Amino acid sequence: MQLEILAVGKLKERYLKQGVEECLKRLRPYARVNVVEVPEEKPTGSLSAAEETRIKEREGERILTRLHPDTHVIALAIEGDSLSSEELAGYINRLATYGQSRLSFIIGGSVGLSPDVLDRADRLLSFSKMTFPHQLIRLILLEQLYRSFKIIRGETYHK
Repeated sequence: MQLEILAVGKLKERYLKQGVEECLKRLRPYARVNVVEVPEEKPTGSLSAAEETRIKEREGERILTRLHPDTHVIALAIEGDSLSSEELAGYINRLATYGQSRLSFIIGGSVGLSPDVLDRADRLLSFSKMTFPHQLIRLILLEQLYRSFKIIRGETYHK
């Protein structure tokens, strides 16, 4: 399976970089994983509603140009479906069973994802109703993907 993580912005904190590298190392036996960092749009002034919309649109354009036409897109959005680890594993397994071997997970920037990106997504996924820093979500996503593959293969993983 080929997984792509499209994330707005670069990881800045050392501890997040280390965690992401560890998860990527653990995922290698199960899937090819490519992390693509899309440049974050800087605000030109105060963060008004119009400025947030502009930022989402610019970042959204960058995301959409990087998506492969055949990829199954899962956008991380607070309004998405909440799944247990087992449900996420089952979803990924069903996609693979029916020939969908290319998955792209999209993590937006600090103001979220544009309506165009959300419309392109085949599924919206939420890890919580709480708000998390988008950089931390990258680590959480990779850990859950690793856990999913362990579940799919029937391998033990701590609970």
